[in-house]
Amino acid sequence: MTLQEISAAIGTRVFHDVARSIYAGDPNWIAPLDMEVEAVFDPKKNASFDHGEAVRWVLRDGGGRAVGRIGAFVDFEKVKRKNPAEGGVGFFECPDDPAAAALMLDAARDWLAARGVQAIDASVNFGANFSNWGVLVEGFMPQGYGMPYNKPYYRTLLEGYGFQEYFRQFSYHKDLAEPFPERMVKFAEHIIKKGTYAFRPYDKKHSTRFIADLVEILNRTWADYMEDYQPVSAAEIGRIIKAAEPIIVEDFVWFAYKDEQPIGVVVTFPDINQVLAKFNGRLHWWQTLTFLRMVKGKTITRNRVLLAGVVPEFQNSSVIGPLFLHFVRAVQSRPHYKEIELSWVGDYNPRMRKIYEQIGGIHKKTHVTYRYLLDRSRPFVRFTNEGGNSALRKDVVGKEG
Repeated sequence: MTLQEISAAIGTRVFHDVARSIYAGDPNWIAPLDMEVEAVFDPKKNASFDHGEAVRWVLRDGGGRAVGRIGAFVDFEKVKRKNPAEGGVGFFECPDDPAAAALMLDAARDWLAARGVQAIDASVNFGANFSNWGVLVEGFMPQGYGMPYNKPYYRTLLEGYGFQEYFRQFSYHKDLAEPFPERMVKFAEHIIKKGTYAFRPYDKKHSTRFIADLVEILNRTWADYMEDYQPVSAAEIGRIIKAAEPIIVEDFVWFAYKDEQPIGVVVTFPDINQVLAKFNGRLHWWQTLTFLRMVKGKTITRNRVLLAGVVPEFQNSSVIGPLFLHFVRAVQSRPHYKEIELSWVGDYNPRMRKIYEQIGGIHKKTHVTYRYLLDRSRPFVRFTNEGGNSALRKDVVGKEG
């Protein structure tokens, strides 16, 4: 077996075809769009290249057939500030063969080590963590948009190589046929009627303002909470929103305001995987109208909550309830929607897990983020987020000001 680095000379199609080969005949796998995966590796479309680097390989067997693939990424800002300095591998696809896995992981390890990395996380994305993140270990069913699917033996391959569980990611499903708790609905309605807070859906005509509000909420909320959070920019989020605009349903995205200052958000997308399942990862120009017609029609019966958050000062204000109530009522006004997927929430975030459970969410899927320490004698420390604190938020706010 040999590794071949993806380059302009050999093209990128082989990288995508490896996945199609691995999952041939697997009814649970839904091919992500080739062009979306390519965007991750395109410096013009992925802001992570502003302070990072990526590489990818395919693995060929003795007959020259591509049978595996892997990508490796490094964010040099994280390398400078994290201990241990971290990098990542992702888009890992492999036959059930430890030797094949080791060949690819060795190459990624050596490439990352040469760039100062001391810890490797898998399987992760080069960029935002709400897509292409984690190894599925429970809930082998068709996944929601952006949520990775893999063969059950991937866990064994990674753990056999030496990766250890860094944290778990839980996904919940809410059946819309089941009523929401009446007490929670009435309390949310009470908060809305008081008029202390304003609630507004996303408006594409004023996207610049809403993108700025989203960036402010993200940077104030996650910098306060996450010990390894890296602030996002309006340009970065703007690129994501622009790419997603054809599938955004405006009243599936809600913002909360106090005195015109953004304090909370719920961002939800229709689960377009229910449409993408029909295209096998390739959406040619002549298929675009068919795709958009299916997205705007009644093919999609589930949506996915990508993120929900409230800035630290208002996390005890009960504002999250009205946000969810507005979103849920928007979904219920479209009877062809039957289910909400709430994904993902880390095992280190008991508050959000409790909220999802209180609204009737049932834990259906578990992904794991693994970590490998290059110094095998170094003690392994599982992620707990104990380092998340307000000092980080104040530092971010200071830089923004």
